[in-house]
Amino acid sequence: MSVASDAVAVRRGPLVVAGGVLAAIVVASVVDTVIALLALAAGAPDDFEPLKAPSYIFLTAVGVVAGAVGWAVVRKVSKDPQALVRWLAPTLVVVSFVPDFLLFGDGGARGVGALLLMHVAVAATAVFAYRKVMPLT
Repeated sequence: MSVASDAVAVRRGPLVVAGGVLAAIVVASVVDTVIALLALAAGAPDDFEPLKAPSYIFLTAVGVVAGAVGWAVVRKVSKDPQALVRWLAPTLVVVSFVPDFLLFGDGGARGVGALLLMHVAVAATAVFAYRKVMPLT
C-alpha cells in the first residue's frame, strides 16, 4: 500500500469527527467539573465565576472546537504534522495560562490553580480525541 493510500485510509467522515469532538467536550467538561468542585472544597472563592459550570463548560466547548479546527489545518498544510503538534499543542496550552494568571486577585491560588489544571485536562482530552478521529498521517 502506498503512502498516499494510507493517508486516505485514515480519513474519517464528518459525523465521526463531530462525534469525537462532542465526546471530547463532554469528557473534558466532566473532568473540569471535578476539578472545580475539588478547588471549591479546598477553599477557592465560591463567587469565582470561572469555576462556575456555565463559564468553564462554554469555554471548554470553544477551546475544543477551536483546537479541532487548528488540528485539521495542521493536518492539511504541514509536511510533518506530528512534529508540529508535538511542540504546538503544549505551547498553546502554556499561552492559554496567561489570562488565568491575571485572575489571581479574584480567585486566589486555588482558583487559578484549578483553572490551569482545567486547561491541561481539556488539552489532553482534546488531543486524545483528535488523534482518534483525525489521525495525523
